[in-house]
Formats: sequence, structure tokens, C-alpha cells
Amino acid sequence: MSRAELNAMLRSLVDHGLAGTMDLADKVVRIPASTYTDEALFEREKQRIFRRLPLMLAPSCELPEPGSYKAMEVVGVPVLLVRQRDGTMAAFLNMCTHRGNPVAHGRGKASRFTCGYHGWTFGADGSLLAVASQQDFGPVDKATHCLKRFPCLERAGLVFVILDTESTLSIEDALCGYDALLAHFGFENWILFDQRQLPGPNWKTAYDGYLDFYHLPVLHANTFGSDFFNRANYFAWGPHQRLSTPSRFAQKTGSDEKIDLAAMNEADWPIDALMQGVWTIFPHISIASFYGGGARGAMISQLFPGRTVGESITTQFYVMERAPETEAERQGARDQFDFLKVVVAEEDYATGKRQHEALMSGGLKDVLFGRNERGGQVFHRWVERIVAADDAELAEIFRKTREEVEAARERALAPA
Repeated sequence: MSRAELNAMLRSLVDHGLAGTMDLADKVVRIPASTYTDEALFEREKQRIFRRLPLMLAPSCELPEPGSYKAMEVVGVPVLLVRQRDGTMAAFLNMCTHRGNPVAHGRGKASRFTCGYHGWTFGADGSLLAVASQQDFGPVDKATHCLKRFPCLERAGLVFVILDTESTLSIEDALCGYDALLAHFGFENWILFDQRQLPGPNWKTAYDGYLDFYHLPVLHANTFGSDFFNRANYFAWGPHQRLSTPSRFAQKTGSDEKIDLAAMNEADWPIDALMQGVWTIFPHISIASFYGGGARGAMISQLFPGRTVGESITTQFYVMERAPETEAERQGARDQFDFLKVVVAEEDYATGKRQHEALMSGGLKDVLFGRNERGGQVFHRWVERIVAADDAELAEIFRKTREEVEAARERALAPA
């Protein structure tokens, strides 16, 4: 069914390309400028969104083997991801249950983790294995002092975690069936070529750019080119969105040659044409396809709020369908990844920082999202909705949204 859904989306893009049209929102929407500058709202967003919703904390290929681990801080929460012996993924609060010191740092491979403060040792499954000098420390019930577990789900070659050990929100509900489509990338079989971190502007300012093709031929005239497309059609699964260019043409893999999708049988449409565009996972992920180094690639951008309202941090993961085999291919992949750093850091994020500084002056009451910027309209509606919802409402919102998405998919794919 997910392949049929991909075909239906591409058919829509081809039809709009043939007609020279695009999907438009009903109206121009105004968003208060304070949405980007209010410190209290910013702190509330971190608590109500980033500490309650599933976050994509790693591509599966970053932690490929049993024992592979990564320690990271996410909106102030220390997290430890560990690939288990059976191949599943687990996520823990990276705090020793003795005094709270982190038990792991960086990334690597390990079967156990020993706290560097007093020497308590934990297994890769979070179990407390040993209390240093326990005869002196006193009795400890090891079973009740394991590392605290976060809800964790690995889907479509991506690892999702909720930063609340008591959360009852279903990660599957929150994904709204979107993961079945993302699975067509095949990320679980890809490799991680490289990664880096970039400082950015307010997290919503940064995310707006991932949902916007309107700016491409203007802001990126010196990189992508001024004749680059500026139109996008939007598809939504709850708060998760895909944007792609309405066109009958797609680029042939590994070539500048264009293929005419309208002249092809739908069964022959290549997978990279079906997966073209930008796929966003609310509230902080963007996935865009590229080619470099002799293989299909994708940049997965992982965005988190920073310490102040005007800051964010983005990790860029460059994943590839296969590892480059020659030095020429490796250089091609490096060149592609370096090019994307210029586009994001020197164009998107540099502009976003200037934009944020200007908004901080208070001189503008509202900002606008046009009818051709439907992605931004949907994103900001969901931010507002989730921040306003209590925990019980949040679970119900996503349960109903998942049902609505599944029902809409069945209607759309039903035989005429």
C-alpha cells in the first residue's frame, strides 16, 4: 500500500507539472513575530514538544552492531543509546543511579558502562551489575537501580526516543503511518559516510527553511542557481510533511540527464523519483536526497533548540546507499557533503540569524506565510496545538490523527 501511495503522490506531481499548477493553501496566514523571540514560549516548547514527542536521535547505521553506543545531550537531557545483543535498540537516561553522573561519553562499542565517579557498573541493557565496594556501601537492590529507560522504537532505519521515562504516548501513533513511506529509502541497509554539527538560529526559523522551496532561486542563486524551482506541493501525515516539485521530469540517478515521467509506465518509475523532495519528521528532522560518490545519498538534518531563544544546533548526517569504493568516489561524497554545508551554514542559517536579530527589535508584529508556503502554515499550527495540549490530550490527538491518516489513505487508494 505504501508503494501505491508513493505512486499516487508522484502522479499528482506529474499532473501539476503538465498543467503548470501547484497546490495552494486557502489563504495567506499571519504568525506573531513573538513566536520566534519570546523566551518563555521557547522554554515551554522545549518542555511540551521536545520532551514529550518522539525524537529521531540517530540513523540506525550510526549504531550498526550490538554494543554500539552513543551518548548525547538533548534539550538538557543526557541520553545513552545502545544497540542490544539481539539487535534491538535501547535508550537510557545517561545518569548513574547512585549520584547521577553520566556513565558514558561520546560513541563507541561496549558491553558495560562504569561510572567514572564511584565505579558503579551497568550492562548494555541498563542493568546494575556491580556496586563498587558494596561491603562498605551497604545493601542495594540492584533490580531497582538499573538505568532508567526511555520509550524507544526503531523504524525505517531511524531510532525514535521519547525523553520521558513515564510517557504513555504511542510512538507508532505519533508517526501517523509516515514511517511506512520513509522505509522506502532503505536506510536500515545504508551506511553513515560522515556527520557534523552546525550552529543555527531559533529552531523554528531554521525549520521554516526546510519547509520552503520559495526561497531556493533567490537565497541559493549562487549555489543551486537562480533558475532553480521555487514551487512545492505538500503532502501531510499529521504534523509530518513531504514537499516536492510539481514536474513531469526527474533527474536520472548519477546523471544530469532528465527522465520524462509522464512518458513512462508508472510501474517503471525509479525509487529515487518516488522519494524525491524533502521529507520532514515533526518536530525536528529533514531528509533530502542527493547523489555523490557513485551512490544515492541523503542528508538527514537533526535540529534541536539551543540554550537561548536565538540558538539552535543541527547535526547533519550524510548517509549513503553503499560505501564509496574508490578515492574518486570518496572525494565525490566529500564534495557533496561540503557543498551542503555551504548551502545550510553560509546561506540558510546565516540568513536565519540575521532574520532573528531583526525580529528581536520588535519592529514587526507579524510574519507572513503565503498560499505557496503551506508547509510553514501546517508546522506552526501543530506547534501551537501541541504546546497547548496536556499529556492525555496529546495521546488522543495522535491516536485520532493516525486513524484519520489511515482512513484517508484507504479512501485515496480505493479502486474507482
